[in-house]
Amino acid sequence: MPRDIEDIQECPADMRQAGKASVCQGCPGQELCLSEGKSSIAVMLAQILAHDGRKVGLLDVDICGPSVPSLLKIEAQPVMDSQWGWKPIVSPQGNIKTLSVGSLLSSGSQAVVWRGPRKTALIRRMIKDTLWGRLDDLVIDTPPGTSDEHLTIIKLLASTKPDGAVIITAPQKMSAGVVSREIRFCQKMGLPILGIIENLSGFCCPCCSEVSQVFSSGAGKYLAEKYSIPFLGSLPIDPSMSSVQQRGLSMKEEHPHSGVSEAMSHIKRRVIEAVEN
Repeated sequence: MPRDIEDIQECPADMRQAGKASVCQGCPGQELCLSEGKSSIAVMLAQILAHDGRKVGLLDVDICGPSVPSLLKIEAQPVMDSQWGWKPIVSPQGNIKTLSVGSLLSSGSQAVVWRGPRKTALIRRMIKDTLWGRLDDLVIDTPPGTSDEHLTIIKLLASTKPDGAVIITAPQKMSAGVVSREIRFCQKMGLPILGIIENLSGFCCPCCSEVSQVFSSGAGKYLAEKYSIPFLGSLPIDPSMSSVQQRGLSMKEEHPHSGVSEAMSHIKRRVIEAVEN
């Protein structure tokens, strides 16, 4: 039986533990938190950009925990090699060109335990030896924190002058310490920050779409003010999102007027404005 709301402890401050920490056991929103992480935001952003008719690529460099193939329902499709390099898999909805280490493994449950040099070599090939073709946007999903993957991506894309990074935070202000390190990393590496998103911010009622603040919130705006970066918006927990993504579909297509879809549309506009200005 789910616990009463009064018995639910504060959510973990580190988004990497969302749905996994001991305080999450028995919480009615555990499954939602497991499915609505930063990779879900990367996928939604790619889908909503493609919905506007843009040519979109999605690169998943979360080497040890790739989830993009399952979110786009392309986990059963292998990456094909050609004389021009790897050919990205095209998603069945949105025609998003996608490349992930999850598509390069023989099994989705296969564990990846690689040290820095091997990670670096793989990411280099995923960028330089892949037939991406003409793209309007390339969305890159990175693992949480600051690691070899982030440093490698920034160095490989230095000559292309990437538009910038979108920072994702949990709603609790306790997460500010973890996310602050990511912000300072971007600043130190000279990578522009397009803005910050507060994820899992409130609960969106499946009946009336009203968003209730079940737990504490405000980390996104706090960090935006502290570091003088744009606050792109908040994304609530939406019960319909789990079933939509399990089928590899788009929230924008399936539930265009939901709280998540409307918030993501607003975030997309803010991101494009930041890129074009």
